[in-house]
Amino acid sequence: MQSVLDRALDCVVGALGKTTDTTGVTLHRSPDSGRARLADRAFDFNSAVPSGVRLEMLTDATELELDARLTVLLPLGMPSTGSVFDLVVDGELREPVVATEENPIDPALFGPATGSPEAGPAEPATVRFRLGRRAVDRRVEIWLPVTPAVTLIDVRVPDGASVRPAPASGPLWVHYGSSISQCSDADRPTSTWPAAVARSAGRCLVNLGLGGQCQLDPFMARAVRDLPASAISLELGINVHNADSMRERAFVPAFHGFVDTIRDGHPSTPILIISPIVCPAAEQRPGPTLVGPDGMVRTVDRPAELALGALTLTRIRELLSEHVDQRRKDGDDRLRLIDGTTLFGPDDVADLPDGLHPNAAGYARMAERFLPLSFGRAGAFG
Repeated sequence: MQSVLDRALDCVVGALGKTTDTTGVTLHRSPDSGRARLADRAFDFNSAVPSGVRLEMLTDATELELDARLTVLLPLGMPSTGSVFDLVVDGELREPVVATEENPIDPALFGPATGSPEAGPAEPATVRFRLGRRAVDRRVEIWLPVTPAVTLIDVRVPDGASVRPAPASGPLWVHYGSSISQCSDADRPTSTWPAAVARSAGRCLVNLGLGGQCQLDPFMARAVRDLPASAISLELGINVHNADSMRERAFVPAFHGFVDTIRDGHPSTPILIISPIVCPAAEQRPGPTLVGPDGMVRTVDRPAELALGALTLTRIRELLSEHVDQRRKDGDDRLRLIDGTTLFGPDDVADLPDGLHPNAAGYARMAERFLPLSFGRAGAFG
């Protein structure tokens, strides 16, 4: 077997940056400069979780091996079900490949300090993909896992086999959002709701859904602005509530500034705003949210006089609807809004096991509902 790591990195789709050190190459779903300035452990980790990131290559190889370090957030004593990779050969989705060699870190280790928590002692995983009999220019996609942070160590194919980048799978769709778009509870990488929609609609996906980090950061707006997107969607609001990071006075101009920056590079590209899906604990109560001993998300009690201008999910939906309407009246007829509760609403809470994140069945339902509202007969976002 020969190492083709450099050629494989040329085949990466869905990442915006990378870091290279003695342990390997970590692909990031955020720009390197913005991430370095923010210097936030939680952001760094979720940026390194490769939801939607894949290798898209043309190869005549019969098999491929990938060595990777898989770092998972796992409370002490909790078991892991393994990290799932997906293989697609000439459009055919194969059986998932599961790696169990993971490096657990306790989520409690995340804090304001710079750097990353130390991972556990597990050895790197070697993941093997059987591609079948030798063919010329066979299109192979390897979708990386959606739960761990991944550091690539090596990629190998049989001696003499060729590897080169495949053509784009379709027009570029850039999606920005929260953990509800990162979808760490999906059962496989191609089953996140953005990936499922992209595969059904023939779109090339860049998924910038970052768990806990959808805070309308200006550097993420610039990243979206600079991508050659044919369609852009923004799932907004839930992380602002979770962190209690903005009140109404700050949220409204932050929303407009984010969209204004994108419009600097995409004056006529369709943009779809997705307001929050249902979260029962947060509908009528402002954040921040915490996870209780029962694993359920809850809000924090505080005196009413300290809640002036604080945001509930109901108010966030009202503000997004009001200000999308305002922008449309001002001439931006390529901007649309979907109420998130039409994708996942009060009747779906049985598939909301922690009160915040859908399970695999919930994500599948979101994909089914989103597809006709986005890339249906009317094209990208109607």
